[in-house]
Amino acid sequence: MEVDTIAAVSTAPGPGAVALVRMSGPECGRILRLLAPGLSALPEPRRVTLVDLRDPEDGELLDRALATFYAGPASYTGEDVVEISCHGGALVPELILETCVRAGARRADPGEFTRRAYLRGKVDLLQAEAVADLVHARSRALHRAALTQLEHGLSARVAALREALVHVEALLVHHIDFPEEDEPPVPIERIVKEAEAVLRDIDVLLATAPEGELLREGALAVLAGRPNAGKSSLYNALLGEERAIVTEEPGTTRDALVASIELGGFPFRLVDTAGLREAGERVERIGIEVTRRYLERADVVLLCCPCDVEVSEAERAFLREAGGVPIVWVRTKADLVPAAGGDDVVADDLAGVASTVRVSVETGEGLDGIRRVLPGLVYAGVVTASPDAPVLTRSRHRRGLEIARAEIEAFRVALGDGLPAEVAASHLRPAETALEEVLGTISTEAVLDAVFAEFCVGK
Repeated sequence: MEVDTIAAVSTAPGPGAVALVRMSGPECGRILRLLAPGLSALPEPRRVTLVDLRDPEDGELLDRALATFYAGPASYTGEDVVEISCHGGALVPELILETCVRAGARRADPGEFTRRAYLRGKVDLLQAEAVADLVHARSRALHRAALTQLEHGLSARVAALREALVHVEALLVHHIDFPEEDEPPVPIERIVKEAEAVLRDIDVLLATAPEGELLREGALAVLAGRPNAGKSSLYNALLGEERAIVTEEPGTTRDALVASIELGGFPFRLVDTAGLREAGERVERIGIEVTRRYLERADVVLLCCPCDVEVSEAERAFLREAGGVPIVWVRTKADLVPAAGGDDVVADDLAGVASTVRVSVETGEGLDGIRRVLPGLVYAGVVTASPDAPVLTRSRHRRGLEIARAEIEAFRVALGDGLPAEVAASHLRPAETALEEVLGTISTEAVLDAVFAEFCVGK
């Protein structure tokens, strides 16, 4: 197929020691030699070569850089690729890129290098998505999941599901080919059993989706409680910096503060909220309403109550009416009260509590406990799973598997209801198609546009 040559700065903009300008396509070798007139021929593939890069129009020196040529198909994109390691900063990489464009290249779209790798069969669609997850990973957990996916972990699992489904279709063909036999070669009971095995394997993967999708966004951990309960101090302590204003005056926090944080290797969006109380002042009332909206969306709540005060009826009611969200009962200001007499919550109140931690931001007591507890409450399945177990990290994966499951279940029910096998079989091809779309073996331009739109330019 006819393709043009694309170019981009593959490193982040801004000051830096080194930047990378990347080209891919049939003209990249010619363009390199045009910019580096000192080269008598293209460098040996995969061998780093020191070159003087010059503007072909006036011979002005742009930079002294390192150039590497990768001959297709043994390259990232499957095409000829040139990578130029030049001095970093805002100007030098852009000058080199502009010169490449004037010499015949085109500025690459976001994700276009990886898209070309996918179109040339260097990676499947799941691996391409793993590249994006690896680039954007803000936690070790997503980093591990992305590496597993990049090494065909998820691709192999979905491909195995498709092969199992093809096997069910093959058994069904044998059954249909001998309709008049007293004992058909493949009993219908065996076909149903094989289909149920595929359903169970799909369910195992689907069970990872809620936590897997949170790995990309970060679980919402909301600090809640009465005014002056130590929420903002705890927020600052967990972040390791002063982000929230802390005073002795109640109602200091008027709006929600949100920050991304890694706890125990897992991503969280930590939210400091306005204290819950009956407020007369309009701005504080708005802040409390914002708090309630965050609580409705929370994946876990840290309900803060100082050790040196009595538990209020409002806090007891909060614990009773939590609605299934995991709650960590955080007894703050633990340095003010000895541990033996500090926690006066009765057993009935603890019924809605997943864990209790005594915390002092003054001494550091309990901070490690919170860092240990939260991942187990939100990411329990990922925490206990094997490190190389595949995880569904995107809604696209989940939707595809849900469609496949629904069709296979409809097939199983149809056979159980006594419908002819030929009629029931109409559900198997859509299920197979759904799995193929997850893998990317069949895909539409709209799907590819959505997948690669989130990539950075140059990747």
